[in-house]
Amino acid sequence: MTSSPIPFPNIDPVMLDLGLLKIHWYGVMYLVAFALAYWLANRAAAKPGSGWTSDQVSDLLFYGFLGVILGGRLGYILFYNFEHVLQQPSYLFKIWEGGMSFHGGLIGVLLAMALFARKYQKSYLALGDFVAPLVPLGLAAGRIGNFINGELWGRPTDVPWAMVFPTGGPIGRHPSQLYHVALEGLLLFIVILLVRRMKPATGVVGGVFLIGYGIARFSVEFFREPDAHLGVLSLGMTMGQWLCIPMMLAGLVIIILANKKAVKAGVKA
Repeated sequence: MTSSPIPFPNIDPVMLDLGLLKIHWYGVMYLVAFALAYWLANRAAAKPGSGWTSDQVSDLLFYGFLGVILGGRLGYILFYNFEHVLQQPSYLFKIWEGGMSFHGGLIGVLLAMALFARKYQKSYLALGDFVAPLVPLGLAAGRIGNFINGELWGRPTDVPWAMVFPTGGPIGRHPSQLYHVALEGLLLFIVILLVRRMKPATGVVGGVFLIGYGIARFSVEFFREPDAHLGVLSLGMTMGQWLCIPMMLAGLVIIILANKKAVKAGVKA
């Protein structure tokens, strides 16, 4: 006998309605994400010999903020919803309604990091190692925003924790947003901290992030409902899964090259 699906809690996406100004939970979750990143970055910068100042941290997060917002929105438009924006151009600016691409945001952040590294003369791989632990908890906050919005729900299922979403029909579905929170948020954060404690070669922590996120996202996509206008693509994979493949390969290449460079440096020393 299967259990009845859990009703969606129906949280109002608008956290605070001030009349002319409406504060949405989705936007608040982005503020939470950057607040967590700011706190973690300053903790890391405060350690002796970190080579970081509080001003550099603030500058880094400003660069990162622009990279996430611009890259995330443009990536979503290009990868997932280009035709909709052609029909309704104003949708490009309605970030509070959701519609941000992690992979687009990642590209934006990587470009922003390149500009930051050039400005402060920092190693790009070392910068990636510094940034990697700042990301997962922010991703978790963003996915909580998706859950509150009742969007990006999962595929139909009869598991005991299946949930009926307002826009997902009367059937129970995987609460895939919470799977994202658990895997690409909390678990990935723990893995990165454990790897960092091992003091690996420069670049390895950043590479682990790319592979770890790719594995987590690729896995959750099996339970998440594909975008209706895209569906399942070639080889039975979704757009999210296809975008994860080059990301995981890049992470693997970075780790291999970082370890080779460390070995050569050790031999020369």
